Amino acid sequence: MLIKLFKESAMVPHLTTSLTGPLLDLEKKILDSMPSIERWFRGQWQENTLPFYTSVDLRNSGFKLAPVDTNLFPGGFNNLNPDFLPLCVHAAMSAVQKICPDKQRFLLIPENHTRNLFYLTNVAAIQRILIRAGLDVRIGSLLPDITAPTPLELPNGSTLVLEPIQRVGNRLMLDGFDPCAILLNNDLSAGVPEILKRLEQPVVPPLYAGWTTRRKTLHFHAYDRVAEDFAKIIGIDPWFINPVFSQCGRVNFGANEGEECLAANVEAVLIETQAKYNEYGIKEKPFVIVKADAGTYGMGILTARSPDDVRGLNRKERNKMAVVKEGLEVSEVIVQEGVHTFESVNGAVAEPVVYMIDQFVVGGFYRVNTDRGVDENLNSRGMSFVPLAFETDCHTPDCSGMPDAPPNRFYAYGVVARLAMLAAAKELAQLAETVDVEAIPAPTTAPALIRPPVAQAAE
Repeated sequence: MLIKLFKESAMVPHLTTSLTGPLLDLEKKILDSMPSIERWFRGQWQENTLPFYTSVDLRNSGFKLAPVDTNLFPGGFNNLNPDFLPLCVHAAMSAVQKICPDKQRFLLIPENHTRNLFYLTNVAAIQRILIRAGLDVRIGSLLPDITAPTPLELPNGSTLVLEPIQRVGNRLMLDGFDPCAILLNNDLSAGVPEILKRLEQPVVPPLYAGWTTRRKTLHFHAYDRVAEDFAKIIGIDPWFINPVFSQCGRVNFGANEGEECLAANVEAVLIETQAKYNEYGIKEKPFVIVKADAGTYGMGILTARSPDDVRGLNRKERNKMAVVKEGLEVSEVIVQEGVHTFESVNGAVAEPVVYMIDQFVVGGFYRVNTDRGVDENLNSRGMSFVPLAFETDCHTPDCSGMPDAPPNRFYAYGVVARLAMLAAAKELAQLAETVDVEAIPAPTTAPALIRPPVAQAAE
């Protein structure tokens, strides 16, 4: 009965945010169109297979609210406010019902960050959500070093147990544990291990969702179409929810090759963005973010305000861009319109990150960085996370009748995040038709006990 009520209410959690003052025009249009928006989303959920879970990085410049990154292996569930747990559980019940309606066992496979206790706290949070949803959940490790159940003490005082994975025929198992499905919290940046291929159990997200095959430009091409359709519903220019982008697929930072390709794409995005600024009387100076087209953890990113900013990069800058997580070499980059963030927490620049399970928004947090400005990447050293809290006195937008009510602002965030999730669903459908999973390369070396920067524990 709880799930039925949850689905029928199209509930979106309402959070306190750092922003106050009159609601922005874009957010007001979204609020005014809420019935039409929710009907449209319901139709989209019926037509598309959604990711099991998703997190979306948003930027709010006041004149624009847009996603800048969409992660299909979110690593920051530990940063959600504990008040979100019941909503996470209800959403997980819905997601699990689509995968294993008659079974109760999940095998959760995390990243190999066994020394990053903050990341492992995220894994424990996912396990807790699934257990509360009625599942038996155990953690299987891809690390060859894990040869027996290995308990790890976490900063919050709890213990996480990693166990060695066994493959029996076309099934993955743990000792005495035969799961109905495999849930990955490992983005497969290094490749797809052979042990994960040709399984009869469902693997979610699918293997082709990993960064070995996925590209950010493919995602934002899908988002282009979603944003255009949505913009017609509420009567806006889709640019207000969609960053301009381009791709340069001929770069080699280590060999200092592809500089002119990169500069030409930076110039094109800046020109298109400036034209929009001129059209709408925006006085800010446009900028672009150059990112590796595949990869996470805020690696392989630089900011440019003119084409000259990407010409003549010094060795340190080139080395920073040349290789990302798991040693993945960068040969393709996305050149994306930078979206200013005019949000702050305790005086520090901040951006909201919204978390979803299945079709439901289940929470979020602010990524805060005291060392960065409003036109810079915040997913870098110096960042921290501030959980967003429920507004406990209402469950629908505009509940107070005041246009600047915090729930209204987060409703707009939830809408744009769901647009990005819908784009990810369309992106995965396209990958399913074009990617040969068996041809995805396996890691060239056995996974090591790697440790990304502690501050990078969440996506």
